[in-house]
Amino acid sequence: MKGLLVMETGDRFEGTLLGDREGLGEVVFNTGMTGYQECFTDPSYGGQILTLTYPLIGNYGTNKEFMQSRAPAASGFVLDQISLHPSNWQCGGTIADFILEHQVPCLYRVDTRAVTRMLRTHGVMKGVIVRADRTEEEIRERLKQSLPKNQVEKVTAGKPYTFGSGSCRVSLLDCGLKKNILVSLAQSGCTVHVFPAHTSAEEMLSVNPDGIFLSPGPGDPTDVPFVTDTVRELIGKKPIFGICLGLQMLSLALGAHTFKLPFGHRGANHPVKDLETGRVYITSQNHGYAVSDEDLPESMIITHRSVNDGTIEGFRHRTLPIQAVQYHPEASPGPTDNFYLFSKFVQMMEEYKK
Repeated sequence: MKGLLVMETGDRFEGTLLGDREGLGEVVFNTGMTGYQECFTDPSYGGQILTLTYPLIGNYGTNKEFMQSRAPAASGFVLDQISLHPSNWQCGGTIADFILEHQVPCLYRVDTRAVTRMLRTHGVMKGVIVRADRTEEEIRERLKQSLPKNQVEKVTAGKPYTFGSGSCRVSLLDCGLKKNILVSLAQSGCTVHVFPAHTSAEEMLSVNPDGIFLSPGPGDPTDVPFVTDTVRELIGKKPIFGICLGLQMLSLALGAHTFKLPFGHRGANHPVKDLETGRVYITSQNHGYAVSDEDLPESMIITHRSVNDGTIEGFRHRTLPIQAVQYHPEASPGPTDNFYLFSKFVQMMEEYKK
């Protein structure tokens, strides 16, 4: 069935619908060359239509081990070619079957490079995936719909649970947790107590954790002020480490401000400079917001910056055991260069206990 990706600017891109599902979302792009299943199941894509710039998707199939959450959170996928005959020793099925099973709107045979060029020029924007036989009035009515807010509530855990059995106890606030964060913490020697996003600071501290972990998640950090309030109450109580949305929540709680990037950072090869060592790391990233340099609190020492645009990629607190990064050290997908940050978090907790 023929389909269209129609942007709020009126621009449209033709393709073929996989199934008959239609969708509305903020259209974004990811430049990674592998890791499509990890991208599809990353909760940080909640409410977004994800465009993959790499032209061939599904060539190594799918596998349950690659899942980063129970199901995709994205509002739709825009792809170029879909491989119908994957080849890999870990292959457990095709990407087409995966998308159809989870009933995610998908438009393929699309010029995804053209979509990406438009978004880089005009910025990310609202779009719809629709059947090609929709009338202009029907398309306009769909585009009039508001983009969903507070995606965190849709992707957070339904109830508390525990993962791992290490010597360090960690209370993790789940705003859009990826599986490999849990795996990385467990491999670093942690028992992780996972709490839903609406959990109070008192409840998170009730398990007597050695540290607090703030997860990534979707959307604008200012849409979930209740999380910022919780983080503010946790500051000074235990060592804290935050990733992506976790960094933004910590920054807001400390008095900084955030802003929306024109087209975000989404990919697996973003260079980030460690300002304290001069070393450049290749990182996996997935965010549309960043922390502003304007009116930055004196308590925040910037430790990392993006080589591409100079935005803040990491900070530590001047006096408290608090550290955060904007990129994804857990990878999945992406390079594993930054796993050492989990060990640094464990070291920070052990030093605090002494």
